[in-house]
Amino acid sequence: MKAKVVAVSGKETGEIELPVVFDTPYRPEVIHKVYVNLLSHSYQRQGRYPAAGEMVSAESRNTGLGIARLARARGEGFPRAGQAAGVAGVRHGRVAHPPESWKIIYKKINHKEKQLGLCSAIAATTRKELVQQRGHKIGDNVKLPIIVSNDIESIAKTKDLKKALLDLGLGDDIARASMTRKAQSGTARRRGRPARSGTSALIVVGNNSKLVALSRSISGVDIKHAKDVSVIDLAPGSKPIRLTIFSQSAIDELKSLQAPMHKVMELINK
Repeated sequence: MKAKVVAVSGKETGEIELPVVFDTPYRPEVIHKVYVNLLSHSYQRQGRYPAAGEMVSAESRNTGLGIARLARARGEGFPRAGQAAGVAGVRHGRVAHPPESWKIIYKKINHKEKQLGLCSAIAATTRKELVQQRGHKIGDNVKLPIIVSNDIESIAKTKDLKKALLDLGLGDDIARASMTRKAQSGTARRRGRPARSGTSALIVVGNNSKLVALSRSISGVDIKHAKDVSVIDLAPGSKPIRLTIFSQSAIDELKSLQAPMHKVMELINK
């Protein structure tokens, strides 16, 4: 299977033979499972002290006083005396169902299943209907997969990268991602995440490229080395498939990536 190679200016410069990974069948159920399991690897375990909210000398006063039979702090003459304590749903009480530190939140994934999900996601980047179905705006003149010459890896400034993406016909998608930027409030804002934006193109480059330093410099645009690309990058939210741009060196790096079925076919052919 061959694909066109375009320059940074958007003009076609030749053809390239795609690696066997692009022949992997589309398996959305495998992509979803791999995404969910890999995402769990980033979760942080948390728990509560089992006696939190219960370390108080509280007891019920029983019936006949015209008040609820909740456990109340003992004593008198200070603000805490007589307040409900030691039970869930009251001020300074315990949490009803707190998170438990011993809960298993790390989901394992079989190596071959993980490889199949990654290869299937990479192969799906060639299907224009899936990319448009996810919400990306690309014109009729844009042909997938988008393979750019290695000149893109020498870009060092954000304005030059943005110009290159506009020349490739991705201006509408970049504008869509920037328009969906929304301000966050509450805990996210306090923790350094003041806003969230839409997802635009993913640029996959060679393992030695320094272009990754410009990742997220354009709203919604991520840049990854070929060795680091994951299903989490290719299918954000487990929704296949993201608009992806490959450099020629990235295609060369992907030649060593194969799904389990391809390895079986090699053994059969031998």
